[in-house]
Amino acid sequence: MRIEPASSILGHLAVPGDKSISHRAVLLGAIADGETRIAGFGRSADTETTIAAVRALGVRVYEADAETLRVFGAGLRGLKAPRQPVDCGNAGTLMRLLPGILAGQEGRFELAGDESLSGRPMERIAEPLRRMGIAIETTDGHAPLTIEGGEVRSISYELPVASAQVKSAVLLAGLFAKEGETTVVEPLPVRDHTETMLEAGGAKIKRRQKSASVRPVERLELGEL
Repeated sequence: MRIEPASSILGHLAVPGDKSISHRAVLLGAIADGETRIAGFGRSADTETTIAAVRALGVRVYEADAETLRVFGAGLRGLKAPRQPVDCGNAGTLMRLLPGILAGQEGRFELAGDESLSGRPMERIAEPLRRMGIAIETTDGHAPLTIEGGEVRSISYELPVASAQVKSAVLLAGLFAKEGETTVVEPLPVRDHTETMLEAGGAKIKRRQKSASVRPVERLELGEL
């Protein structure tokens, strides 16, 4: 077989939606006011688990088409504690971001995962959230987790290890703080999907080279993502 160089390549290529962004879009849509339309949703077992999780928390999610979701948010503090544990499957992003959101909700929540997820460390999430006044317990440092919503206080937290998921959990909890600014200092810059989407929803975000800060909000409104 002989392949000759081509002068150009023309055509159309459909790129799958980003999984990390898709998780965040559903989670933020769940606490936004009104309807959030998510175009280019990245479908996977993990993102489907996130859809099921927010439904278990009382949020309505519908499929407009194969790549578009309609999420009807419960409002910033409107999630409901189900009687059964919220199943996070093997979705580490869900397990690590959702506690930050549940910090500002009323009730007691339990998050469980499959065998693989239950083997991953969760104290790195729990420790900064406890500093914020949140009642969160792990199972020997792992899932299942229990979170009891309550009054949240703002903090400045320096990540011991660079992690977009831990940073996101702390910033999400900071939305519910009684007052003040919540800041996360990073040893190295990591992805900033959460900050970008919070800004789109109306949150006040400050970004510096190695830190991000958020102030409490009364509401989020995302519209279309």
